[in-house]
Amino acid sequence: GAVVCGGRTDLAGFGYLDENGRNVGFDADLCRAVAAAVFGDAEAVEFVPLTAAERGPALQTGEVDLLSRNATWTSSRDAQWGNYTAVTFYDGQGFIVPVASGITTIEELDGATVCVTSGTTTELNLADAFRERGLALETLVFEDTATVYNTYESGGCDASTSDKSQLAAIQSGFENPDDHTILDITISKEPLTPIVPHGDDQWLDVVKTVIAVLINAEELGVTSENVEEMKNSENVPVRRMLGVEGEFGQADLGLDADFAVDVISAVGNYGEIYDRYMGPEGDAFTLPRSLNKLWSDGGLI
Repeated sequence: GAVVCGGRTDLAGFGYLDENGRNVGFDADLCRAVAAAVFGDAEAVEFVPLTAAERGPALQTGEVDLLSRNATWTSSRDAQWGNYTAVTFYDGQGFIVPVASGITTIEELDGATVCVTSGTTTELNLADAFRERGLALETLVFEDTATVYNTYESGGCDASTSDKSQLAAIQSGFENPDDHTILDITISKEPLTPIVPHGDDQWLDVVKTVIAVLINAEELGVTSENVEEMKNSENVPVRRMLGVEGEFGQADLGLDADFAVDVISAVGNYGEIYDRYMGPEGDAFTLPRSLNKLWSDGGLI
C-alpha cells in the first residue's frame, strides 16, 4: 500500500523535515512522484531514514523499494547494491573552508585535516586527489553527516568535502554562513541517481518512466497548475504523455493510461520540484541549475 523509500532527514534542499515534521525535499518528491504513478496518491510513501553507510544494505536486503538519497552512480554499486534508474542531478565533489583561512586552491590544503562522511565516493575521491598531487592529508571520518559538519564548523578540521550541492545545503544552515566558502574546485563527476533493488525489471522501468515524465513535462510546458487544461492541448506529445491519445507502454508497466496526470498534479514537473527547494524563491536555499538545466536548454537533464 505504499512505496518504501530510503532517504534522509538532514540535508536542506534534498531530504529534510519541515516545521511539521513532514519529509520534504528534491529527493523526497521523487518518491512521491512514484507513489502518485503507482497508487494515484503521492502521500502513499513510507520514508526510511538511512545513513550513507546504510544505503547499500537497505537495497540488498529489500528493506526499501526505492533509494532516493544523494547516491552517486558507480559501476561497483550498480553491481552490488541494485539497479540505477536515471540521473536526476548532476553534481561534482568540492571543498568548503573558512573564509579566514585564505585557502583558494587544493594545493593550499597540503597537510590539512579534512572531515568526510564514511561509506561514500567522497572518501576515495579525496584520497585520490591528494595522492595524485603529492599532497599530505589527514582525514577525520564520521558515519553521521551531521557530525562531519558540526566538527568542521567548530574548527575540528581545516576543510570538509562532499558534493557541491550538499556543501551548499550545509552552508545555508551554519550559524554564520558567510564565514565559509565553497572553493571553485571540482575533483569528480557525481551523477546522483535513484536506485531500486535488483531482480524486478518492471519496477525498474516504472521508476525510470516516472522520472522521464517529470523531465518531459517541463520541456513540454506541462505544470501542476495547467495539467488539466493541457489534456485539451493539440500537441500530440503532450496528449500522449497525459494519456489522452495513444500510449507509451503504460499498460505494459501496470500503470493507468493517465498516470502522468496524477504525477504532475501532485509534485509538478522536474523544474517545479527543483525550484520548490533550490530555486530563487526556494524553501531551502538558492542553487543555480547549471548542468541540471534541460538538455534543450544546454544542460544534461
